[in-house]
Amino acid sequence: MVLPGRAMATFRLALIQLQVSSIKSDNLTRACGLIREAATQGAKIVSLPECFNSPYGTKYFPEYAEKIPGESTQKLSEVAKECGIYLIGGSIPEEDAGKLYNTCAVFGPDGTLLVKYRKLHLFDIDVPGKITFQESKTLSPGDSFSTFDTPYCRVGLGICYDLRFAELAQIYAQRGCQLLVYPGAFNMTTGPAHWELLQRGRAVDNQVYVATASPARDDQASYVAWGHSTIVSPWGDVLAEAGTEETVLCSDIDLKKLAEIRQQIPIFSQKRSDLYAVEAKKP
Repeated sequence: MVLPGRAMATFRLALIQLQVSSIKSDNLTRACGLIREAATQGAKIVSLPECFNSPYGTKYFPEYAEKIPGESTQKLSEVAKECGIYLIGGSIPEEDAGKLYNTCAVFGPDGTLLVKYRKLHLFDIDVPGKITFQESKTLSPGDSFSTFDTPYCRVGLGICYDLRFAELAQIYAQRGCQLLVYPGAFNMTTGPAHWELLQRGRAVDNQVYVATASPARDDQASYVAWGHSTIVSPWGDVLAEAGTEETVLCSDIDLKKLAEIRQQIPIFSQKRSDLYAVEAKKP
């Protein structure tokens, strides 16, 4: 029984580990099918992976980019309404005023666009002999935070490389988020080294649930994603983890458990704000 005026203490979260192909219409059709499957499993919040409608790579972003609203986000709006869920639309390459962004659109159970988040930290790295990648060759960074409210909790958004920046998660925790969702596609170098570690770090540091939705692994792709979509508790436990194949990953999120952890280890009231602070410089 849910008491009037109280947020619901538990809900089911689903992550769609989609096998992304080079055919956009196929990606959209299969994504919508898996979203429906997640909803039939009782999921109330569902997330797609980063770059779910397009192969991941700087040469693909201009070709697959769309306006928002556009073809892909229209489909997401319709399926969110049909299933009555909160849908975190992974990310797509977005075109706006001649610039390209790596953008996550979120839809409510009535199909409305609740929020649009553009990846803040662009993936520009060089690990000699392993991987070199420069998102900034074609993409521009976003410049604002994005949270949205549900009957369960407030949710904060990041995309992939944003996970490495502890400050973003701290800002979201300060703003009352209890779940952080990062659609992301780590690779075969950074995935095994840091993917799980970073999620558990963000979760424990901020006493929040952290979820990451990756594309399934395609060894033939020009960029091979690590897979292993994951849901981590505020205690740092891995509640659910996918392998490398296409799948729907579900876990129940227990906000009562989160409250207990914060009561037992009350780091928020113990921070030394006389000595240090992490502050947002924009709304």
